[in-house]
Amino acid sequence: MTTHSAQQRRPGARLRQLQSLRPTTPAQLHKFVETAFGLRLPAKRSDQDTPGPFDYLADSFFDRPGDAVVWANRGGGKTMLGAAATVLDLLFKPGIQVRILGGSLQQSEKMYEHLRRLLDQPVLSAGGGVLAKTPTQRKVVLQNGSRVELLSCSEQSVRGTRVQVLRCDEVDVMKRDVWDAAQLVTRSAVCGGRHVPGRIEALSTMHEVGGLMSELTDSEDRRLYRWNAMDVVARCPPPIKCGGCKVWDDCLGRAKQADGHLPVQDLIDQRTRLGDGLWDAEMMCKRPVTRSAVYPKFDPELFVEDAEPWYKQRDYDRSNQNTPKGWGVWYGGMDFGLRNETVVLWAWAVSRGPDAILHIAGDYIAKERILSDNLAAANAMARRHGLPELDRLDALAVDPAGKQRSSQTGRSEIDVLRQKGCTVRTPKAPVRLGIEAVLRRMDHGLLRIHPRCKGLILALQKYRYNPKRPNDENPLKEGSDHACDALRYLILAFDQGRDRVRRRGY
Repeated sequence: MTTHSAQQRRPGARLRQLQSLRPTTPAQLHKFVETAFGLRLPAKRSDQDTPGPFDYLADSFFDRPGDAVVWANRGGGKTMLGAAATVLDLLFKPGIQVRILGGSLQQSEKMYEHLRRLLDQPVLSAGGGVLAKTPTQRKVVLQNGSRVELLSCSEQSVRGTRVQVLRCDEVDVMKRDVWDAAQLVTRSAVCGGRHVPGRIEALSTMHEVGGLMSELTDSEDRRLYRWNAMDVVARCPPPIKCGGCKVWDDCLGRAKQADGHLPVQDLIDQRTRLGDGLWDAEMMCKRPVTRSAVYPKFDPELFVEDAEPWYKQRDYDRSNQNTPKGWGVWYGGMDFGLRNETVVLWAWAVSRGPDAILHIAGDYIAKERILSDNLAAANAMARRHGLPELDRLDALAVDPAGKQRSSQTGRSEIDVLRQKGCTVRTPKAPVRLGIEAVLRRMDHGLLRIHPRCKGLILALQKYRYNPKRPNDENPLKEGSDHACDALRYLILAFDQGRDRVRRRGY
């Protein structure tokens, strides 16, 4: 290991001067970034609830505790901002250790190139600069002992690393095992007299439904920063008129007062080339690309609504012979699991049949419980929400594989359900036909889901085919399939109705 004398480690005049100018407020930070780096960042956004570009940079610099997720559009400046955050860490937190990990080494190198370019800015490079030595292709060391290095996208590169900050760029294309290994590399430290908490920052566009970025943005343990093309658009020049503009539906005239970096004409050209799906995903960050989604048309804004006033108009009691006919029916769907999830769904409709609107009123999802415990917990949840217990449903549709008897008890899951008084259905159909039945309801507006069914809503968004096998009609088994299977059983049984037509050959 190469050692340096105290004279070599001592910060130079330029570094001492910069450190004396350390920003202490967001306004000072905004001015410093513009002066030193030449970056103009929109300080505020009027139409978004989630924090944006400058919020990310400020929270990172002022060491807001907790991991961060940055979801931004193509060309939205997330890689450049990651580089700027890294340079700020190196300058003002002496001795800090930062690592850059990209979805590929090429992606890591892009952030590193931005970082090198920022360090070459006149404010940082004049008067002897701030570098301790000439940067290598993968490492930069400052005179104050701060260091940043690139990591290759492999488990071997990540394991054994101990740093304060790990910045991961384009995590949506990162291998899962590499991401998992990266969760153990950070540790807190005192840098220049300041406590710097260990943290991981994930920056990416969301490329695929059900991908890693989709999972991270759903996490409540990480702070989400999100912006789209209209949040970083440059001021729209007078010759471009709002009337008939290709991006009007998303812009609504905001670009006339904007102060970002993306030229409006470039966005207009891109909008002309892209279909709605890619534009909404890659540029407006509304949803992930749905190329591999099983249910690409599922949009919570269209299918999620509170239907409780409908089914609570009358008390449901299947044993009461005086219950008025025609007021509605209750169906359930269930997918069995032990290590995997057990899922139970409740659905209500005014009448039977494939053309009745089906309201999914509740979902129970749990894992690592035996069947009897799941039934007790599901019924307890049903009582809390005013839903019928499982033995009060008109029918409970389950996986036909539930007929298999246990070698330990000699009974099957379906035997247990029937012993508990449940009216069990086992609709038999290929997975493809079940998916088509769900899609049919979505296409015709015959499916509604209560907002409390968060597990089912998330599963429908994440349920996907293998993007590497475009001809494979079997969805991936990634966890979201359990709730979707329960919905498939439920809809197949409900659409078939009470009386099945039997076909016999002669």
